[in-house]
Amino acid sequence: MAFTFPIRVYWEDTDAGGIVFYANYLKFFERARTEWLRNLGVEQQKLRDEAGGMFVVTQAELNYLRPARLDDLLEVTAVLQSAGRASITIAQQAFLRPVSSDGTQQLLCEGSIRIGWVDSASMRPARIPNSIVEKLS
Repeated sequence: MAFTFPIRVYWEDTDAGGIVFYANYLKFFERARTEWLRNLGVEQQKLRDEAGGMFVVTQAELNYLRPARLDDLLEVTAVLQSAGRASITIAQQAFLRPVSSDGTQQLLCEGSIRIGWVDSASMRPARIPNSIVEKLS
């Protein structure tokens, strides 16, 4: 089941033509991933302070399908795609809201983001703590 997070497109998100600048989808996806983790009880600052580690993006692959524009309301999703010992991959999508009159959602952008767990002091890869893996399962 996908976690969903609403995002409004602001002036700062757009280019001179009034459409969302392509790199800002990475920001939208980041916000949705952070809120997804928070919803699962995984607070990133708390992890850094208490577990001594943190998640960092190690790979991002995006496909841009349609533009979003100033003032659009988006629904951004996050769903666990795979989990390993030191990284997880999250499938993400950005849809235009509201849903069209025929009930279909307009997919604007989709991607696959891999985040790895690193020791916050050394920034070297480490094993994801079991307590986090259990929450993600």
